[in-house]
Amino acid sequence: MPSVPTSPQKNLDPLVFFSVGTLFIFLWASGFVAAKYGLPYAEPFTLMAARFVVAAVILVPACFLLKASWPKTPKEITHILIAGFGVQTMYLTGVYYGIWFGISTGVTALVVGLQPLLTAVLAGFILKETVTKRNWLGLILGFAGLGLVVLDRILAPTDAILGLTMLILGLVGITLGTLYQKKYCGPFDVRAGVALQNIMSCIVMIVLAATFESMVIQWTIDFILAVLWSAVGLSVLAICLYYWLVQRGAAARITSLIYLSPPTTAVMGWAMFGETLSWQTIIGMIVAMIGIAMAVQNR
Repeated sequence: MPSVPTSPQKNLDPLVFFSVGTLFIFLWASGFVAAKYGLPYAEPFTLMAARFVVAAVILVPACFLLKASWPKTPKEITHILIAGFGVQTMYLTGVYYGIWFGISTGVTALVVGLQPLLTAVLAGFILKETVTKRNWLGLILGFAGLGLVVLDRILAPTDAILGLTMLILGLVGITLGTLYQKKYCGPFDVRAGVALQNIMSCIVMIVLAATFESMVIQWTIDFILAVLWSAVGLSVLAICLYYWLVQRGAAARITSLIYLSPPTTAVMGWAMFGETLSWQTIIGMIVAMIGIAMAVQNR
């Protein structure tokens, strides 16, 4: 698990950025696979509560064992928890309940994939970051490629309005959470920060599950594996890598990496479930990757 320096580093080595970014995208994309395995056996808030319980049980002792640096003041803790509420609690609630209400994988990826463009627009106003014309062109190309990847899996007219509303909630949550973290949190040890966010999300999900759901779980191997992968691969590793990257680069550049999530998920589906990769999907992947290369370049 990465540690955090005493001050942010704006010029991250390209090889390090590529290596960490590749691992982050693999883990991030696998979240759709974990949801697919877990949601048939538990309702969304219940599944997320189990995920955060396991993640917190892992992270809190690890922080003490690795001598992580905890936030020093209530103000620092509050900022970290607010950012985590957007990036973790709101985002996952939107995605899990969007899928639960019947939204297709394609629409889910497309709506959540709007985050880089939304972040880029807001970053210019909120963070005063410079987004060049080349960056903008890359962001647009990335979104166009993303659209090609998911086009043949979109069910548009039949998707539930409530499900789409939940996806928009998730999109807004992760976008605002990212911008808030970048503006107000400053450098912090991601191990301790993510541990605190997991504890907070765990409490929120348990309360929501107890209030709105039956909390019935079918204890199958698939459910257990889905929870373990979601907790370790996503709530621990992926979120730590996400914050680590955000702390070392412009928010619009880092979040544009998420354009690679749907193509990566498509490859996972082909490798694991024998899903067909059409020429349209392959072309979309290429366009998206070209867009990413342009969007993540320095000014």
